[in-house]
Amino acid sequence: METTLLNLSEITTPKTTQNRMEMVSFYNGATADYKFWSTDYNMHFGYFIPFKTNPFKRDSMLNEMNNQVLKKLALSTTSNTLVDLGCGMGGTMRYALNRHEKLSAFGVTLSNFQVKKGNHLLKKMKGVILKQNYNQTSFNANFFDVATAIESFCHSGHSNQSFKEAYRILKPNGKLVITDAFLKINEEELCHGGNYAYQKLCNHWSLERLGTITTVVQDLKDQGFSKVEVEDASFRVAPSVLHVPFAILGFALKSLFQNKHLKKESFHNLKGSFYALLTGLHMRSFGYYIITCTK
Repeated sequence: METTLLNLSEITTPKTTQNRMEMVSFYNGATADYKFWSTDYNMHFGYFIPFKTNPFKRDSMLNEMNNQVLKKLALSTTSNTLVDLGCGMGGTMRYALNRHEKLSAFGVTLSNFQVKKGNHLLKKMKGVILKQNYNQTSFNANFFDVATAIESFCHSGHSNQSFKEAYRILKPNGKLVITDAFLKINEEELCHGGNYAYQKLCNHWSLERLGTITTVVQDLKDQGFSKVEVEDASFRVAPSVLHVPFAILGFALKSLFQNKHLKKESFHNLKGSFYALLTGLHMRSFGYYIITCTK
């Protein structure tokens, strides 16, 4: 049966409580700033392909990341149901819905602002954003065909609980694609400079921690996922990361010329972006990966 917003109650069971995460206030206050980063409200880094994406046009790379994720999901030509776990403003959802007419999409976020604004952007599309914790959703088990988590699981430290919930709500043979930054080595092995940038990044972007890539892969397998495939996309992502200092400067100057006072959340966002660039320079310690796995 094709999923619509009208039969949502048929696929969910109410939860009496929802876990609260510290990044809620950050995203409630800073999400609007992402319009400066991406006109499509893509709240993630991009994917560069020579002679296909323009390294000087950020949205070209950001949407290519959406495209790469969809390719790895390998959606069938029949109806599919997607869940975006930590969907932000629904940028990836809208990209997918515009390219697959038989797709229905659900997103979850803890930010009231993202729910309200994101659903406005999804109006007249077969998608909805719900205020829920991706570690404990109200969706029934074995419901979704595919799931995505683009730079979102880091907010709960790439924890087993996130993988467990994704596994629970996916149908057998359903695919999960995780796109994120990870540690290449254990946290205690970081050099002084790398550890400093890492701690500042986690603080300003409200990240619990970054998982170590080898540990995350093993955790996914232990959870029951099979065919765990890992693409090191660090060099593909690097050109969009290099946009960070220019985006920071541009946003600050725009706010200055418009006599706008930078909100605390905006200031944290800008500093977090700066430390994301610094961590990216420690290429022996940090990497950006796209993980595809099957239930």
